[in-house]
Amino acid sequence: MRWDQLGRDDSAGALFGTDAVTTRTFDTPGFRGITFHEIRARTILNRVPGASRMPFEWTINPYRGCSHACVYCFARKSHSYLDLDTGHDFDSQIVVKINAPELLRRELASPRWTGEHVAMGTNVDCYQRAEGRYQLMPGILEALRDRANPFSILTKGSLILRDLELVRQAARVAQVSIALSIGFVDGELWRSVEPGTPSPDTRLAVCRTLADNGIPPAVLMAPVLPFLSDSPEQLRATVRAIATAGAGSITPLVLHLRPGAREWYMAWLAREHPRLVRRYETLYAGGTYAPKWYQRQVTRQVHEFAAEFGCGPSRMGGARGIERPGEPEAPPAGPAAPPAGPDTQLTLL
Repeated sequence: MRWDQLGRDDSAGALFGTDAVTTRTFDTPGFRGITFHEIRARTILNRVPGASRMPFEWTINPYRGCSHACVYCFARKSHSYLDLDTGHDFDSQIVVKINAPELLRRELASPRWTGEHVAMGTNVDCYQRAEGRYQLMPGILEALRDRANPFSILTKGSLILRDLELVRQAARVAQVSIALSIGFVDGELWRSVEPGTPSPDTRLAVCRTLADNGIPPAVLMAPVLPFLSDSPEQLRATVRAIATAGAGSITPLVLHLRPGAREWYMAWLAREHPRLVRRYETLYAGGTYAPKWYQRQVTRQVHEFAAEFGCGPSRMGGARGIERPGEPEAPPAGPAAPPAGPDTQLTLL
């Protein structure tokens, strides 16, 4: 495994050496077949490359690889930097940055850090199954809370409810945004395409609990899968379920297929829905993204249904700081995600 060549932005400067890796397996049903590589990372606040289309500049990723095993996950390509494959290895070889909380406290305290918004869950899910064992997120949230640092979390995981009180505490001193990913409510499709995730019904229950506790989450209806979850009837059913669960907003994201994810997804499609392979090859002939006309069509339909059920597009809030002794109040930071108009397609998933 190519540990020594892994750089901060996957380009230069090793994050950790081979002597810092401990490999473990756990013979329990939830972790059977999964290998965990525990490492002591050298950095945890990662700057997003300037060429990225992401609407934020900093991320925290306590894990690499994801046992959610979503066949479409765009982050699969990142496993190739470790000389691991982007298919089965991504689902079963999980890198755990066991020193993430203590490292974050040190980096947030650095004079160079100015309190920018930090996004979590935008590469792999920070509340994937491994978090139940390693429990890195409570320490991470405490560090952000104690520095009044704004942050956002995107997750499919129900484990976020374990940390609900920490989220509420952080929201009292900084701008906090929570987003859930619920692309569809079809149980059969979920079992096939997102086999390691909590069910859509479970995620809807998480949404309801967050809303009942004064934190109505944004919901990214992501991904909308062409020819599998995109009929008007399916879109309406999903929007209705999300709105009924108390979501603060709904924003659709059509599936996009980056290298690494494209090959794995198309192999799954050939096995499970061979009649759709040719249609996908035509729809994605232009590259990673579905054509603009298709994205706009889906977005328009979802927004119409959202308006029908009283739930609008996502407007994840900007960051706010608190005044510290001897310091002027920090100016508001930019929004964690841009407002989604009728023709907008975001690219978080």
